[in-house]
Amino acid sequence: MFVPSLAWRDSRKARRRLLLYVAAMALGVAALVAVRSFGANLQAALGEQARAVFGADLQVWNWGRFHEGNEALVDSVVAAYGAEVAREVTTSSMALFPESGGTRLVQIRALRGDFPFYGEIQTTPDSAAAVYQARGEALADAALLLQYDAEVGDSIRIGQRTYRIAGRLDGITGQTDVEALVGPRVYLPLDALDPGLLGFGARYTTSAYFRLPEGVDADSVLAEIRPRLTAMDLRGATVSEMEGDWGDALGDLTRFLELVGFVALLLGGLGVASAISVYVRQKAETVATLRCLGATAGQTLRIYTLQTAVMGLLGALLGAALGVAVQQALPRVLGPFLPVEVATRLVWEPVLVGVGVGVAVALLFALLPLVRVRRIPPLRAIRADAEARGFDVWPWLLGAVLLAGVGYFARVQTGDPRAVWAFPLGVLVAFGVLALAAKLVQALVRLLVPRRAPYVWRQGLANLYRPGNQTLVLLLTLGLGTFLLTTLGLVERTLLAPIALPAEEGARPDLVLFDIQSDQREAVRALVREHGLPVLEEAPIVPMRLTAINGRSTEEIRMDTTAPQPTWALTRQYRSTYRGRTVETEQVTAGRFVGRVPADTAVVPVSVELDLANDLAVGLGDRLTWEVAGRAVETAVASLRRVDWARVQPNFFVVFPEGPLDDAPQFGILMTRAGSPERSAALQRAAVERFPNVSAVDVSLVLGLVEGILDRVAFVLQFMALFSVGTGLVVLAGAVRIARLQRIEEGVLLRTLGASRGQVRRILVAEYLFLGLLAALTGIALAAAAGWGLARFVFETPFVVAWGWVAATLLAVPALTIIVGLAGSRGLLARPPLDVLRAEVG
Repeated sequence: MFVPSLAWRDSRKARRRLLLYVAAMALGVAALVAVRSFGANLQAALGEQARAVFGADLQVWNWGRFHEGNEALVDSVVAAYGAEVAREVTTSSMALFPESGGTRLVQIRALRGDFPFYGEIQTTPDSAAAVYQARGEALADAALLLQYDAEVGDSIRIGQRTYRIAGRLDGITGQTDVEALVGPRVYLPLDALDPGLLGFGARYTTSAYFRLPEGVDADSVLAEIRPRLTAMDLRGATVSEMEGDWGDALGDLTRFLELVGFVALLLGGLGVASAISVYVRQKAETVATLRCLGATAGQTLRIYTLQTAVMGLLGALLGAALGVAVQQALPRVLGPFLPVEVATRLVWEPVLVGVGVGVAVALLFALLPLVRVRRIPPLRAIRADAEARGFDVWPWLLGAVLLAGVGYFARVQTGDPRAVWAFPLGVLVAFGVLALAAKLVQALVRLLVPRRAPYVWRQGLANLYRPGNQTLVLLLTLGLGTFLLTTLGLVERTLLAPIALPAEEGARPDLVLFDIQSDQREAVRALVREHGLPVLEEAPIVPMRLTAINGRSTEEIRMDTTAPQPTWALTRQYRSTYRGRTVETEQVTAGRFVGRVPADTAVVPVSVELDLANDLAVGLGDRLTWEVAGRAVETAVASLRRVDWARVQPNFFVVFPEGPLDDAPQFGILMTRAGSPERSAALQRAAVERFPNVSAVDVSLVLGLVEGILDRVAFVLQFMALFSVGTGLVVLAGAVRIARLQRIEEGVLLRTLGASRGQVRRILVAEYLFLGLLAALTGIALAAAAGWGLARFVFETPFVVAWGWVAATLLAVPALTIIVGLAGSRGLLARPPLDVLRAEVG
């Protein structure tokens, strides 16, 4: 009982000092528990709602229409298993509201049958979903009706047919808010769909959805018919497969957010290490006295380790409770990205894991300074300068264990073996840069502060390197939080910059007309010019399929499980073009771009996009065989191109030279610049009325949608990064509190020498201003390096500095540091010197 009882009695005066660091641990644990609890509830929701989201038990689908063999397969499934079937065609088309004249590209879902079999289409009025097919009417997205001031009962024109709006679409089971941003939905009866929307060059999918009788396993049915699906180039999916895909994707999201939360936990660990380091210095005489009274080095270490473990447990329990509360907000934060509604039930496994990880991190970080207790000699009780000598291996061993634990956690969260060394290395680099900056600034301040500077500024700067300063730990915590948030802002700006429309007139196109048939090109050009707009660029598009690589059929390659080529690259329908030159969004990286060859060339030289070439495992000189309108076209890879897909420009995987495809069945796209929403709307309205098959995309609208999605993603990441910032602020407040005794002594001395309360306050402002400014500058520098690396090697786009984020960071971080620092020192400034001296003597 000696160790527990002495630990309890010895901690009485120190408990309040360490409570703030308990809060720092709590925030990190809260982030972990919140995300892990949310992830567990999300997986449960997927299991419960997967069928309602999918809408059926089994789906069979294809690009384009079903031919007779496909229909026979569908009928055989219905006959063999007693299944109920529904049909769907999905495509995009222009919608015209005759009452207002408004036009918009919409996502069409044309249905026949009682789909969805599970889940529901929520409409106003409620009966609209049940009657619109029989009446030949339409259901339109609520946002779409609001945008064009349309109501139930008005008309909407799709293609060459006009439909009465039977109801407003209020919600669709499984459709996320982000999907709604990409394109508003319009539901139509399949039997009333304009056939012109499914003509040559149209992009659409045809699906058959099955509801199977109870007891019939959809996965077994799919396994049985899969050979026939493969032979017919059809795709199949079941509820369990889709649930697995969703689970994998959303699991990646939660694991990433857990890593962000773990960073906050590491910051809390730094706070613990700082607190215990100061605590050990303050307890040195007590430890020496215990050693004089017969306590061993091991007993003294166990005393303070027990205190730290209890504090860590309290912090972890507080964080677990906070995390359970925070998870209530996560469905709202992440809701736009989720296909299911997530309940916020208490799940014990994430709570227990969070508490365990929190206690382990607190102990490991605390033991780094605590092991010095073993080396405090008994002589320290009578000589303040008595120190143990020699090298101590234990701090290094504990540091290695800590890094190994960080690597293991990162490996578990990411599933990537490289995370074992990459994540700890990244943490070390970030901490190393911040620590180096702290030491460098301390040295420079000591040498370079001018003697003629105002006294309060000299004194405030001197506090950065005085004995017992907290410069290092504060810079680590605040700098890392700043680094995380600023990196998010820089990456967001970098991704948006290439696709943003320039302000000057006549620069890049902002309106694209596509699905233009060959016999419509001249008329469409004339229409554009009638509206006083330029024809900036045109491109012919030839649909084709890849049938062989170097003489080996794509079907054979797909059946070969050892082949490296991904299925999408072998089965997709390519929309290629032909032209005599490269464009500004592409760069030839290998070979020579060939612009024209004779029409009867036996082996046509083509240019292939670099990533596609890598996926197909082909290079210069390799042969690709294409099926174009039923005719085989043999090609050889003459060049490889790197394409900037983010730029507003018609980009293609494969570019043919002029000549061989000039007379192939094709359609075209035309790009112009309207310059204003009014001129863009006028051209779109005229195009829909004269050419119902032609669709138009307002690029500024698309870019706004992209920006909206990225803003949502950034908000989610910023929400998690705020845990790191909050931890940094708590550590700052704790550092102010734990150094309070030393500040009281300094304040008393200054007040006794005649300094006013205002001068002492200005000294503190100077210290915290420079600390905050240093944290902001270092965090911004790290964020710039990280943003450049992500832009260069991950996103492969030019790095763009978000000056607004930089300016806001430079203002916000020092301001927050000053506010928290002064708040923690408020009582110190209010007490008169004599009162403080009497208290200290007493």
